[in-house]
Amino acid sequence: MTFYEVLEQVLALLQRHKRVSYRALKFQFHLLGDDSIEALKDELIYQRVARDEDGKGLVWTGEALPAFAPTAPVTAQRAPSDAAAITPSVEYVQSSSLWPTEVSDSTQGAAPEPIHLTPEAERRQLTVMFCDLTDSTILSQQLDPEDLREVVRAYQATATEVIRQYEGYMAQYLGDGLLIYFGWPVAHEDDAQRATYAGLGIVEAITTTLNPRLERERGVQLTVRLGIHTGPVVVGEMGGSGRHENLATGETVNIAARLEGLAAPNTVLISSVTARLVERSFALEDLGPQRLKGVAEPMQVFRVLGPMEMHEDETTAVGVSFLVGRDEEVGRMF
Repeated sequence: MTFYEVLEQVLALLQRHKRVSYRALKFQFHLLGDDSIEALKDELIYQRVARDEDGKGLVWTGEALPAFAPTAPVTAQRAPSDAAAITPSVEYVQSSSLWPTEVSDSTQGAAPEPIHLTPEAERRQLTVMFCDLTDSTILSQQLDPEDLREVVRAYQATATEVIRQYEGYMAQYLGDGLLIYFGWPVAHEDDAQRATYAGLGIVEAITTTLNPRLERERGVQLTVRLGIHTGPVVVGEMGGSGRHENLATGETVNIAARLEGLAAPNTVLISSVTARLVERSFALEDLGPQRLKGVAEPMQVFRVLGPMEMHEDETTAVGVSFLVGRDEEVGRMF
């Protein structure tokens, strides 16, 4: 395997087990010599996803998103003050001395194939969020490509920081769009609420924190739109040619994307399914049945006005009670 391939598998191992010894890494990946371990350790520590523990092994910290793959959710840190704080891409070079394709003669017996660390695809109840910049074409006409890149990176960093606070999983960066999962790889009983809080938090962070700086430095302001839907998916590793991502498939993802496309700037739209799960926590505006591209029947859509405590004089338009701590039962409704 190349350095990049080993690095991805070590990252997956750390995410799952939170700590791993250097001896175990040598055995698992048939690494020859200490240079291999040192190279892995240096890269993971440099990417700020792990720390050394008394020279015995690595411990998962997940303080930043490495460029080669999305990380699992972590405790929030303060947002970077500059777009350049985002970790740049890194190129990896294969070295045959560090990453041999054959086991040395001194090794007894045939070497087993490395264990595939990515879990098999599984069926999950997931809350999916799509977030996208509005008027990005106009923005690209206003800015030089290099300036546009820095603006998009600043937006991504701001949104990612909010998502971490609520332990969402950044599944993909899609240009100026973001695909986020709540409920995988770690599930919570209140994932729908977490996603809704995160959606409102992204709008607030961009409006109150990022935009004043962008207006001052670049003469531009950003707006976003977000769509959230809850439903069953199958999530697991997808990809090829050395590039793999953990992606969810199913109608749930498509509906979240359609809701995002329907949203007005700086608004969060949710489906009726998600609304039933969050109605006691948020004030909602019923937008009525809406036709979504690719969805056979019109779907009831709601705009999130804010947390309920901030809208005590307003009544949610859902009017349907929901089950607390019954994600499995709710999943059977689809």
